[in-house]
Amino acid sequence: MLLKSIALSLFLFLLVPVVPNAQTSSRRKPAAKRVVYACPMHPDVTSTKRGRCGKCGMDLRPVKAGAEKSPTPSPTPPSDLAFSFTSAKIPNTRLKDQNGKQLNFYDDLIKGKTVAINFIFTTCTASCPPLTATFRKVQQTAAERKLDVKLISISVDPVVDTPERLRAFAEKFKVEPGWTFVTGDKGDIDSLLQALGAGITNKNDHTPMIMIGNDPVDYWTRAYGLSSPSSIVDLLADAATRK
Repeated sequence: MLLKSIALSLFLFLLVPVVPNAQTSSRRKPAAKRVVYACPMHPDVTSTKRGRCGKCGMDLRPVKAGAEKSPTPSPTPPSDLAFSFTSAKIPNTRLKDQNGKQLNFYDDLIKGKTVAINFIFTTCTASCPPLTATFRKVQQTAAERKLDVKLISISVDPVVDTPERLRAFAEKFKVEPGWTFVTGDKGDIDSLLQALGAGITNKNDHTPMIMIGNDPVDYWTRAYGLSSPSSIVDLLADAATRK
């Protein structure tokens, strides 16, 4: 009889569902959200830790959860700049070139010309040297194809990049006439970068994109600055022939 009672009690006990303690459950911490970092210019380069892109050296930036397969960090790669940028947005900022000559950015470097603009700083050890080497090859190839185009490199670190430093930097890459490096007061450079859609808070986050424009017809586009020089020259040639 005793055994039957024990068996019945055990059977009834097993039928009763176990309810977790509400207080204990409420104390459980929510699972930490997984942060994914990606390169602004190479969205396929991702990491779960902060770092730099192995392709272009830019700092990886956090992207939204769930976007690991197709991250779109800011700034996003351009697709329609030709329709969203005009010469009217370019200020006539007072600057200095690598020879210390005073210039008005729009009047002296952009007006009436077909141009390519990139963004560099002389102490950069990541993307700037290859960006500048690519521009040098662009200058050579454009000359071979008899294209009348001008190249402009804007320093994103004007406090350090004096005209003298820019000239020494340019000489390393055997820059020819028709390629202007510019610097100026930090406030003026910051305003210029903002106007060109290349504003930054950290010089290491500068964009490796280049802007290509034909001012007389107000045609503008842009391309990845480490593309093959020939593809960049093709874009310049296309811009130069626009009517």
